[in-house]
Amino acid sequence: MMDLYLQDWRAWTPHRDAPSEPRLDSSVKPSGAGVPAMLRRRLNLIGRAICDMLVTLDPESNSLLLHASRHGDGDRTLEMLYTLNEGDPLSPARFGLSVHNAIIGVHSIASGNRRSQQAIAASGGEWAALLMESRGYLADGEREIIVVFGDQPVPARFADYVPSTQSAAVALRLSAHPTPGVRRIVEHPGAGAPEPVQPLDVIDWLLQDEALLACPIARRQWQLEGESSLQASNACKTGARRAESGHN
Repeated sequence: MMDLYLQDWRAWTPHRDAPSEPRLDSSVKPSGAGVPAMLRRRLNLIGRAICDMLVTLDPESNSLLLHASRHGDGDRTLEMLYTLNEGDPLSPARFGLSVHNAIIGVHSIASGNRRSQQAIAASGGEWAALLMESRGYLADGEREIIVVFGDQPVPARFADYVPSTQSAAVALRLSAHPTPGVRRIVEHPGAGAPEPVQPLDVIDWLLQDEALLACPIARRQWQLEGESSLQASNACKTGARRAESGHN
């Protein structure tokens, strides 16, 4: 199986706070600054956060994008169903933003990215599907690929039928080749946790050293191998201070 290497990542959730980790945005409301105001006002919080992360990870707007979400924008879809039930016409703009690839579509318009973009829903197996699709594109010769995983709570009337979900989104830049300072994603068989992987689980996995991420649907587990860039940076700073102290 092709190895995957984590080149960089960004995440957003108001449900975690890690002041020492600059790659995590814990703000209640992401800015969406990477999207013009006319487009930004169409996006929900998850959409704004994802667009912010993509601008940072892909400043040249030339990477392939894979976006996964189990539920998508359930609130917008439910509002349209209510509208249909009342016999009123649907808003084309509202419909356009309810489809599963709406967020990366808005990002594509704002950034000018014309590369391949794929939206994935896999009934709880989104994380495993993202990595599987990534290997396919990288095997075809792509140098890097960006994967995005985001979800939010479903509308209240559906909450009893799905696992509880907290608002979170995470984006990772992956490659098939090691470079200095990157971490290898080690994958092996194993059922692990009983609940499907959610974006917040991936964020916790990235924040915790030697953590194990497991998908019971795919029966796979993942672990990060190698020193994190934050650890390496701290180690370099510590070494520099010790060297300076020695010279003094």
